[in-house]
Amino acid sequence: MSAAAISPDLFEAARLGDPKAIARLLQTAQPDIRRYARATCRSSADAEDAAQETLWILFRHVGTIRSLLALSAWLFSVVRRECLRLARKAGLAPAIDESEAEAVLLARREADLRIDVAAAFEALPSHYRDVALMRDVKEMTIDEIAEALDVTRQTVKARLHRARALMREYLTR
Repeated sequence: MSAAAISPDLFEAARLGDPKAIARLLQTAQPDIRRYARATCRSSADAEDAAQETLWILFRHVGTIRSLLALSAWLFSVVRRECLRLARKAGLAPAIDESEAEAVLLARREADLRIDVAAAFEALPSHYRDVALMRDVKEMTIDEIAEALDVTRQTVKARLHRARALMREYLTR
């Protein structure tokens, strides 16, 4: 997506919840989302569904995106994930099991893997990213994370599980 088409002021206003800015952001991002979905999905119907779902996810989560620079990578990861989900739903893409996922990751060079892991963290919605960073990078306990975020242990566990699943999916594509 062309980040140049989205001004920092528009992005910040949308991130802070301005309805007009959100509508303008969606309108500006839509052509690039659709173009990427058409290039990524297996059919034009799936591309349309993936684009619409991506716009809906952007609408719901625009406030969680940290920076304009992260927006493009985040949107493209959402589109890829939606195309893959639709292909799996249609039985066109097999689910990757744990051993295959591990083999894919081990085949990468360490420097490339570091970059990919950083991108995977950046692509996570902030509420998942925060929990994953606290647990997997800062090595905080579940109780410490729950206290720091003022949520329950169950919420921390659920977010951590979802964050790891999203990262695994991102890294094994």
